[in-house]
Amino acid sequence: MRLQGKCAIVTGGGSGFGAGIARKFAAEGARVMVADINEAAAQAVAAEVGGVAQQVDVSQDASVADMARAAIAAFGRVDILVNNAGITHLPQPMEEVTEAEFDRVLAVNVKSVYLTARHLVGHMKANGAGAILNVASTAGVSPRPRLNWYNASKGWMITATKAMAVELAPFGVRVNAINPVAGETPLLKSFLGEDTPEMRAKFLATIPIGRFSTPEDMGNAACFLCSDEASMVTGVAMEVDGGRCI
Repeated sequence: MRLQGKCAIVTGGGSGFGAGIARKFAAEGARVMVADINEAAAQAVAAEVGGVAQQVDVSQDASVADMARAAIAAFGRVDILVNNAGITHLPQPMEEVTEAEFDRVLAVNVKSVYLTARHLVGHMKANGAGAILNVASTAGVSPRPRLNWYNASKGWMITATKAMAVELAPFGVRVNAINPVAGETPLLKSFLGEDTPEMRAKFLATIPIGRFSTPEDMGNAACFLCSDEASMVTGVAMEVDGGRCI
């Protein structure tokens, strides 16, 4: 029960890595708000973990403000924020990504971190404690061709994590990131371009451990970084990638 008494928000918690993190947090004693643009998915995971569901578009200021208010109203405080919601564009030459696709990737993967900070960092400062976890990607460390602007958004997230950590450390707020490799999530098909046995084999050949990241892998890493066991850890971008970035 490493998160006993903690209250957490997990964005993109209705599926994939976010759902894995929400499940692990709840199993370790946390009260969890499962926030997702897909309200039905959020409700399903929240019901499973005994949490609270919240529909949110993390790229919209008013929606993020509503999420923060709802969490504080439900729990009284927010101790942990996991910025997990993310999207990608399809693999293609960088110059062929449309402006609309680019804007959407940056809004969901980048602007969301700013918006959640805008509405929750002040609350954590006032409490003198907090843990923020940004779910970045190996793409931000070792970029793959044809996912250029997605790669760049995750690189931004890693830099933002370090910048946030430096600024917020004096206030008792820690900020870390995890860098998963691709996993069995709704985004896998988008990363691969097409989900075929051949494409999977080609991708897996680049991962020394020989398998994709799982939601359970992300939950375990997130639990450590957001727990008091990691009280001396801030500004870290932990690779949970089976050796992909070696």
